[in-house]
Amino acid sequence: MKVLIISGTPKREGLSCSCEEAALAGVISAGAEGEVIKLCDYNLTRCAMCGDGWGTCRDKHTCIYGDDGFNEIQSKLAEADLLILNTPVYWGDMTEIMKAFFDRFRRCEAFKGSESALADKNVLLIASPGGSGNGLISCLEQMERVCRHLSAKIYDFIGVNRWNREYKLAAIKAAAASMVKSIS
Repeated sequence: MKVLIISGTPKREGLSCSCEEAALAGVISAGAEGEVIKLCDYNLTRCAMCGDGWGTCRDKHTCIYGDDGFNEIQSKLAEADLLILNTPVYWGDMTEIMKAFFDRFRRCEAFKGSESALADKNVLLIASPGGSGNGLISCLEQMERVCRHLSAKIYDFIGVNRWNREYKLAAIKAAAASMVKSIS
């Protein structure tokens, strides 16, 4: 079983990275294979809304600018059995790189219906606001909206901040393991 962890953090350490590590540990402890894709490791472009607003994404379900790593990630999402989305909260939302990726991904996948790369797949959503801890709920709502547009099933929502970090990291590990076991 393959679990893909999509990370929107630009950092190599910190709260959001700790969430990735906890999720990966949970996946592995349940006997599944896990892979973390850090979107910031790619030079992803924003959606260009080609032609009349729909380029090849609507009919061919691919992005003509996909050689920036997008097509590779889209394929990995299609091959994964389960998905974990992890992002720090920026201005009450996902990071800009995660929004940019999912804007393109949604255009390519939305008209595939039950054949969408996320259709009927369980997804664990993790958001970690820093500083004030504000914006958590609106960020999780944005992540949920993307998943609902693509017919994914939300397994759980987990919000982590500096005050609840210790027990929420344990919850992330447990949730990731539980999600794997739920379809094993």
